Amino acid sequence: MKMWSRRIVALIAVGIVIALLVFVLRPAPVRVAVAGVQRGRLQVTVDEEGHTRVRDRFVISAPIAGRVARLTLDAGDRVDQGTVVARMNPLPLDRRAHAEATARLAAAEAQQRAADAQVEQARAALEQAQRTGARARHLGQKGTIAAEEREQAELAETARQKELEAATFAARAAAFGVEAARAALMAPGGETGQQLVAACEGEDGACIELRSPVAGHVLRVPEKSERIVMAGTPLLEIGDPRTLEVVVDVLSADAVKVKPGALMRLEDWGGAEPLQARVRVVEPSGFVKLSALGVEEQRVNVIGDFVGPAVPLADGYRVEARIVVWESDGVVKIPSSALFRRAGEWNVFVVEAGRARRRAIEIGQRGVTEVQVLSGLDESAQVILHPSDQVEDGVRVTPL
Repeated sequence: MKMWSRRIVALIAVGIVIALLVFVLRPAPVRVAVAGVQRGRLQVTVDEEGHTRVRDRFVISAPIAGRVARLTLDAGDRVDQGTVVARMNPLPLDRRAHAEATARLAAAEAQQRAADAQVEQARAALEQAQRTGARARHLGQKGTIAAEEREQAELAETARQKELEAATFAARAAAFGVEAARAALMAPGGETGQQLVAACEGEDGACIELRSPVAGHVLRVPEKSERIVMAGTPLLEIGDPRTLEVVVDVLSADAVKVKPGALMRLEDWGGAEPLQARVRVVEPSGFVKLSALGVEEQRVNVIGDFVGPAVPLADGYRVEARIVVWESDGVVKIPSSALFRRAGEWNVFVVEAGRARRRAIEIGQRGVTEVQVLSGLDESAQVILHPSDQVEDGVRVTPL
């Protein structure tokens, strides 16, 4: 009897030792970060770097070859329409230069006529947009059309107003261009050279006065010093810094997703809160740009207008733009860091009874940090984020 008791005790002891060895030597659970499946709002955005620019920018150039007097204006100075911004003495015209100046005057007059026609066309388009907007607001009050259609009509009305302003500014610039081209014929050797020579001998020695076509601010002065310039040399740039727009160049594959009226959120501009803008136009022509890695990319400019209060930015400021191309409420979603590819399918690891289980899922729209789940997951599931090579189907896991 004692022998049997000893044997039983020995067997129990051996069993305990084996159990301890199994417990000690078995693999420890893999520590993982987990997140739950959620239902909520999902936005899909195109994220790119952009910059601000003055909508209507005017470059004042030398209409003829000559000596330009030292410029007195600095960047940021306020100018009114018609303000003299530069003075220059033209060089004597030979027969060939006179013919060129005559042709330039004819071209400037043709450009002025075209600009005046653009003003009339823009005014007619604005009147039509105003009638359409009035009808849309009337129908919106009755609930006949969706709010989005009414907003699109109001956006079109605003765009036509901006186009009329731009056409008006262009017509003013064309008119000043005609005056500058006509002044070129006043140089010594031109049709009225004697009168101009007399003017050059006056107190200030100025022969031709270049005036600002619009009211605004001086944006840039390439060179202030007195010098000899050729015809067409830029002397300074003028614009209204309050009429800002944002320009974002995106990949052409992303540009096809962006529609006029889409919301743009502008971040990392220097302020605490993001600014908002609306896409006005996606330019119809793309261009090639080298990426940071030296790869040629086909890019397209997306141009937006600021909405809301005055924008605390100026011309040429950098912004980070997020253009919303899709959004919806009540979307089943998970963090995109839980996804991985296997056998041509999207998969995730879920935690079930302390073990990782691989699940093949179907996804829809993809946001910056979240992705829409169409099938394959329950809303009560917990997914593993950033699964490492230690996580396999059936491996014991423990949440961090």
